Amino acid sequence: MTYWYEGPLAAFDTETTGVDVETDRIVSAAVVVQDAPGVRPRVTRWLVHPGVPVPAAATAVHGLTEEHLQRNGRWPAPVMYEIAETLAEQAAAGRPVVVMNAPFDLTLLDRELRRHRASSLSRWFEATPLHVLDPRVLDKHLDRYRKGRRTLTDLCAHYGVQLEAAHDAAADALAALNVVRAVGRRFASRLERLSPGELHTLQAVWHAAQARGLQSWFALQGTEEAVDPAWPLRPDLPAAA
Repeated sequence: MTYWYEGPLAAFDTETTGVDVETDRIVSAAVVVQDAPGVRPRVTRWLVHPGVPVPAAATAVHGLTEEHLQRNGRWPAPVMYEIAETLAEQAAAGRPVVVMNAPFDLTLLDRELRRHRASSLSRWFEATPLHVLDPRVLDKHLDRYRKGRRTLTDLCAHYGVQLEAAHDAAADALAALNVVRAVGRRFASRLERLSPGELHTLQAVWHAAQARGLQSWFALQGTEEAVDPAWPLRPDLPAAA
């Protein structure tokens, strides 16, 4: 029997103009598909001219300058359509999609679809649901008492996954995919009997609990920062830019 973490997986990642899902924009994205561990992945990349200034702080992270995107990027509307279509193809094929910190990337894609296509991400999955695997949520639930940060770089180091060219969308997507495979193997006794669909449902519960815990910690620190418990997609906001 082949368990889900040894079978076909896809992964999705974006690079952006910033960290606000309501106002920032996608400047690059990638979907990586791998049929089995060790098999050469198939990679689809997109480069986007976002139509807004690219802050120097964002360029410092991913290396994509406004000038480069103006010269080489495509307009957002067709790109967002193609990304959503590619993710829908993964759902139709029964491939779970790995998304590190899913509420960020998927919500940002949803807002871009609303902005440029008068659509929403959920419309693409009305017939066949998307099953998301979020390495951050999985790791935090399965190894909840481990101290330290849980960024993609940290998770790669912890699980022995190679991460080349960090903050390149394709490299980050492939690394996240390999982390999920490693999580599956390490916690096989707790995960192998669960289907990706069941895991998707459980992760929503786990993330909400994790968000409540982080919110309580912020309150103890006297910080008013809000933590959204929604996963993998944040709810619609009527004032989305």
